[in-house]
Amino acid sequence: MGKIKVTKCTIEGLYVIEPVVFEDKRGYFFEVYNQNDMHEAGLGMTFVQENTSKSIKGVLRGLHFQKQYPQGKLARVLEGAVFDVAVDLRRNSKTYGKWYGVELSAENKKQFYIPEGFAHGLLTLTEEAVFCYKCTDFYHPGDEGGVAWNDPEIGVEWPYVTGKYAGTASAKGYCLDGTELILSDKDQKWLGLKSTFVF
Repeated sequence: MGKIKVTKCTIEGLYVIEPVVFEDKRGYFFEVYNQNDMHEAGLGMTFVQENTSKSIKGVLRGLHFQKQYPQGKLARVLEGAVFDVAVDLRRNSKTYGKWYGVELSAENKKQFYIPEGFAHGLLTLTEEAVFCYKCTDFYHPGDEGGVAWNDPEIGVEWPYVTGKYAGTASAKGYCLDGTELILSDKDQKWLGLKSTFVF
């Protein structure tokens, strides 16, 4: 191995992956993905789709999952920075309802692997961020599920954010500078953990 550093997170199944970066006066080079290195590290998943999104500062996306066709995701940032979050929705997991978050940025080049059975969300930390993720299953319209981004039972500690419990169309969140978080209509209406699908 040697081309990646794989760190197990405090919730089983989550991993932070860091590449070995080769730098000189011209710039840098690193392998974004190497299946052999991943398999050697015990990560034998196969990816079938890759997505990219661009968000402005204050955009919060999530917490999302697919019900019947769950996706594992390998996430990274191409430009800017995000706070990336996974919430354990596995029925028999000892960490059911717990969350883990990591800052992903173009600068730190970290990747975050989130397996099937988790909800996923992110908050844009910079003026703009370009977020990219590989998936182990295809996107299936109509199969979406979600959890309220600020459900107090989960208690995600989003950086620089305050807000009341979501689950109604009027729920709002705010950045600490007083500007309103930017959420989709859908993401303002998800219910809490007790009302959410479990795997």
